[in-house]
Amino acid sequence: MGKAEKTRQFIIEKTAPVFNTKGFWGTSLQDLTDVTGLTKGSIYGNFKNKDEVAVAVLEYNLDKVRAIITEAISEKKSYRDKLMCYPDLYENFALHDFPSGGCPILNTAIEADDTHPILKEIARKALLYWKDTLIYLINKGKEKGEFKSDTDTEENALAIIALIEGSRMMIKLTGNLNHNHAIMNTLRKLILAL
Repeated sequence: MGKAEKTRQFIIEKTAPVFNTKGFWGTSLQDLTDVTGLTKGSIYGNFKNKDEVAVAVLEYNLDKVRAIITEAISEKKSYRDKLMCYPDLYENFALHDFPSGGCPILNTAIEADDTHPILKEIARKALLYWKDTLIYLINKGKEKGEFKSDTDTEENALAIIALIEGSRMMIKLTGNLNHNHAIMNTLRKLILAL
């Protein structure tokens, strides 16, 4: 990596928690300079504007979540155990290197749905990728005889996502981790029933 690429990566890594916690509109240029220790000129020397930083940060945070989940799934042999990685990881969100501020898909979807079409599109694609990954895992489990042949793959993939994202939203609003525990137990039951 050259100096410019290192500086860009530094800015992305340092501002990722700020954007994911405060959101696009809540993050100011002052926040970016405070967290990086760089001047406004240094930041804008590496990115055209705040939008470009936000896009890079969202992609960085999404890649971080995908890497954690992919690594956990790759360590499991059965497709049921691969799906069980989701409640296990999301129940212990804080113990893993998940992005500060919660789920970047949920955070972006809530803030950017009507205000920032580029961020919304990135979050939409990430959500669809997640759904497709779950559909793949469920279909492979059906092929291997681990899941019932009449299991509705899309319906269950959507339910898994809804339970996880609903849990994230409830934690953010209430601060009550017991809700997360209860919802992740419901998710485990859903996976066991496939």
